[in-house]
Amino acid sequence: MSQEEVGGRVFFSNVKRSLEEEDEIVLVSVGVDIGSSTSHLVFSRLVMERLDNRYIVSERVVLYESDVLLTPYAENQSIDARLLGAFIQAQYDNAGITSEKIDTGALILTGVAVRRSNARAIGELFAKDAGKFVSVSAGDALETTLAAFGSGAAALSIRLNQTVMNIDIGGGTTKMAVCVAGEVVDLTALDVGARIVAFDQNQQVCRLEEAAKMLAQECGFEIEIGQVLATKHRQALVALMAHKIIEVAKSKQLSPPTRALLRLDALRHEHAPGILTFSGGVSEYIYSRQSEHFDDLGPQLALEISKALQAQWPQIDVQTPEQGIRATVVGASQYTVQVSGSTIFVEPKGTLPLRNVPVIAPKLSLSEESIDSGAIAKEIKRALKRLDLSDSDNPVALCYTWGGSASFRRLDDFCKGVAKGFEALIAKGHPLMLIGEADCAGLIGIHCQEEIKVGVPVISVDGITLSELDFVDIGALLETSGAVPVVIKSLVFPVSPGLGKTGFQPT
Repeated sequence: MSQEEVGGRVFFSNVKRSLEEEDEIVLVSVGVDIGSSTSHLVFSRLVMERLDNRYIVSERVVLYESDVLLTPYAENQSIDARLLGAFIQAQYDNAGITSEKIDTGALILTGVAVRRSNARAIGELFAKDAGKFVSVSAGDALETTLAAFGSGAAALSIRLNQTVMNIDIGGGTTKMAVCVAGEVVDLTALDVGARIVAFDQNQQVCRLEEAAKMLAQECGFEIEIGQVLATKHRQALVALMAHKIIEVAKSKQLSPPTRALLRLDALRHEHAPGILTFSGGVSEYIYSRQSEHFDDLGPQLALEISKALQAQWPQIDVQTPEQGIRATVVGASQYTVQVSGSTIFVEPKGTLPLRNVPVIAPKLSLSEESIDSGAIAKEIKRALKRLDLSDSDNPVALCYTWGGSASFRRLDDFCKGVAKGFEALIAKGHPLMLIGEADCAGLIGIHCQEEIKVGVPVISVDGITLSELDFVDIGALLETSGAVPVVIKSLVFPVSPGLGKTGFQPT
């Protein structure tokens, strides 16, 4: 689409454009979610408008929702990249969109898709569009967070001013997130899912996870590959799975067998939920949006969860979220641009540019006269853990809001807390990246390098507004101003009904 002026405003949707001059941007986005059980895509149109010195998404329209593919596997239990690539191309064709028309997107890898051999093969499918995509390998904590936002549970907690728990039940795991005022305040995950046992056309067990063996033993029987599971054993297994899910969601004291299934720390239960929502593949059965069976435990598990809720948690208000199986699909990467202030610190200069750096935004108390460096470190480490970035192979940026004076003592306590919080990533040699709004980035950067002596490159910029789940590109220093351009890529979760198919497509 060529650039044109309407009513004094400048609009564009081509890739060769000047963000400094245009008031509205139209982008075509694709989100790709490849997991251990299912894979699918969503195509969206994003309309972005200038607000002061940054762009915000003013409209999101889902153009096409793909079929949902049962993720194909080769004989060695790695993902079959050939079949996956053919599926992805077919969805582009069905949507009537070519890769050249895509402005931006996000590739989310979860479960076994994150394994190195799988990630490499999947990455090659998108190699020619690598510059357009934010790629996220989602561990349990991040996947839980994505499901909470993607399902709409986080937004629901704002809209109804209540604590909302979202339970995302997939093929291999169940993720739980507690949402208060639009934020995830607690989360966990456990090894319970619809495809921890799967069956072939003869109803023989063809997929068996370790968690299924543990659950079967608790029920008093054994499961093996090739076995035809007796009806009573299948029923007992699914009933126990549903009980475990409700136990973890509701109880502070977990039985040892249940605790053994946890993939993350147990819920702290500091916020009692008033509303419960479900997402993930099993939610399609819970809300009667799907009736077809796919040779796994999904339909039975959904039924047993409903029974368990009535027996164990009858007072909870179960509501329907905006997204079910597609909750973790990222609609697009929202590209926005800001330019940092001139009081920045970058040393050495050759550290820049950097691309696709994830952002953490912990709640840091920086307005009080005394800054607690221990509390700063604790919150940073908690945020890194929440987004599965504690052992990241790439840099991570800290977004903070400075308040009060920039005295030596306050700067020293803040910077010591930051260094302690990032100690694991600093030990790997990653640059220390600090991004704030207040005009003190230069002082903070100098203090980190000269006084704290963090021993790694330091990038400290200000005049930028970020939030958690953002990714940033930081460009090279602008010779004319000494500032740096910062591109913000925010994960956008579509809520409009799709125009494409919504059913599963078995391989």
